[in-house]
Amino acid sequence: MEKMTQVPTTEIIKPKILYYGTPVILLNSLNEDETVNISPLSSSWALGDCIILGIGLGGKAIENLTRHPECVINVACPSLWENVEKLAPFTGKNPVPQYKKELGFTFEKEKYDSSGLTAAASKTVKPTRIIECPIQIEARVKHIRMPDYTTDFAIVETQVIHVHAHKDILIREHHIDPNKWSPLIYNFRHYFGLGNQLGKTFRSET
Repeated sequence: MEKMTQVPTTEIIKPKILYYGTPVILLNSLNEDETVNISPLSSSWALGDCIILGIGLGGKAIENLTRHPECVINVACPSLWENVEKLAPFTGKNPVPQYKKELGFTFEKEKYDSSGLTAAASKTVKPTRIIECPIQIEARVKHIRMPDYTTDFAIVETQVIHVHAHKDILIREHHIDPNKWSPLIYNFRHYFGLGNQLGKTFRSET
C-alpha cells in the first residue's frame, strides 16, 4: 500500500536576525594600550585550522583585529551563559557609536571585571585567554573581507595556532569527548545547551 506523506506547510518570513542555533564564542582582541577587549560573537565556523568569524563593523573588535591581527577564540559552555550576557550590553568603543547608543549599549573597557571571567596568558599571541571557557583557541588573522552587499559586518579569516582544552573534557590525547563537552548555543537570541546524543558520523574516532 502506498504511504501517504503529509507535506508541512510553510510561510515566507522576514526575521530580524538569523541566529538559527550557533555556538557562542568570546573573542579576545588587543586594545591600543595592550589591554584586552572581549566581544561575544554568535557567527563563526571552523574548517581544519581555519576559523571564519562574522564581526560587526563599527565596533572595537574589528578595529582591534585590523590594527593587531591576533586573537583568542574562547568557546563558551552552557554554564557561562550569564557571564556572556553580562557582556552583551557593553562595547569597548569609546565614544559609543550612535547606532549602538540607540540600541542601549554603554562603554566598558574592563570586560573581565564586568563579566566575572578570568584572564590566562596565551602561549603565542598577545591577547589573553578566558580560563573558564573549556576550549580556547589562539589564532592569527589572515584576511578581512568586506562584503559588497552589506555595510554591517566583515568576514574575518583566522588561522589556528594553538588549541587549549580543559582536561576534564578530553577522552584521550588530542580528542575532545563529545559526551563531556557542550557548546553554549545562541538560538534566535536565546541561550541553549545541547540535548542528548543522537548518534555519530562514520568518521568519528571516539
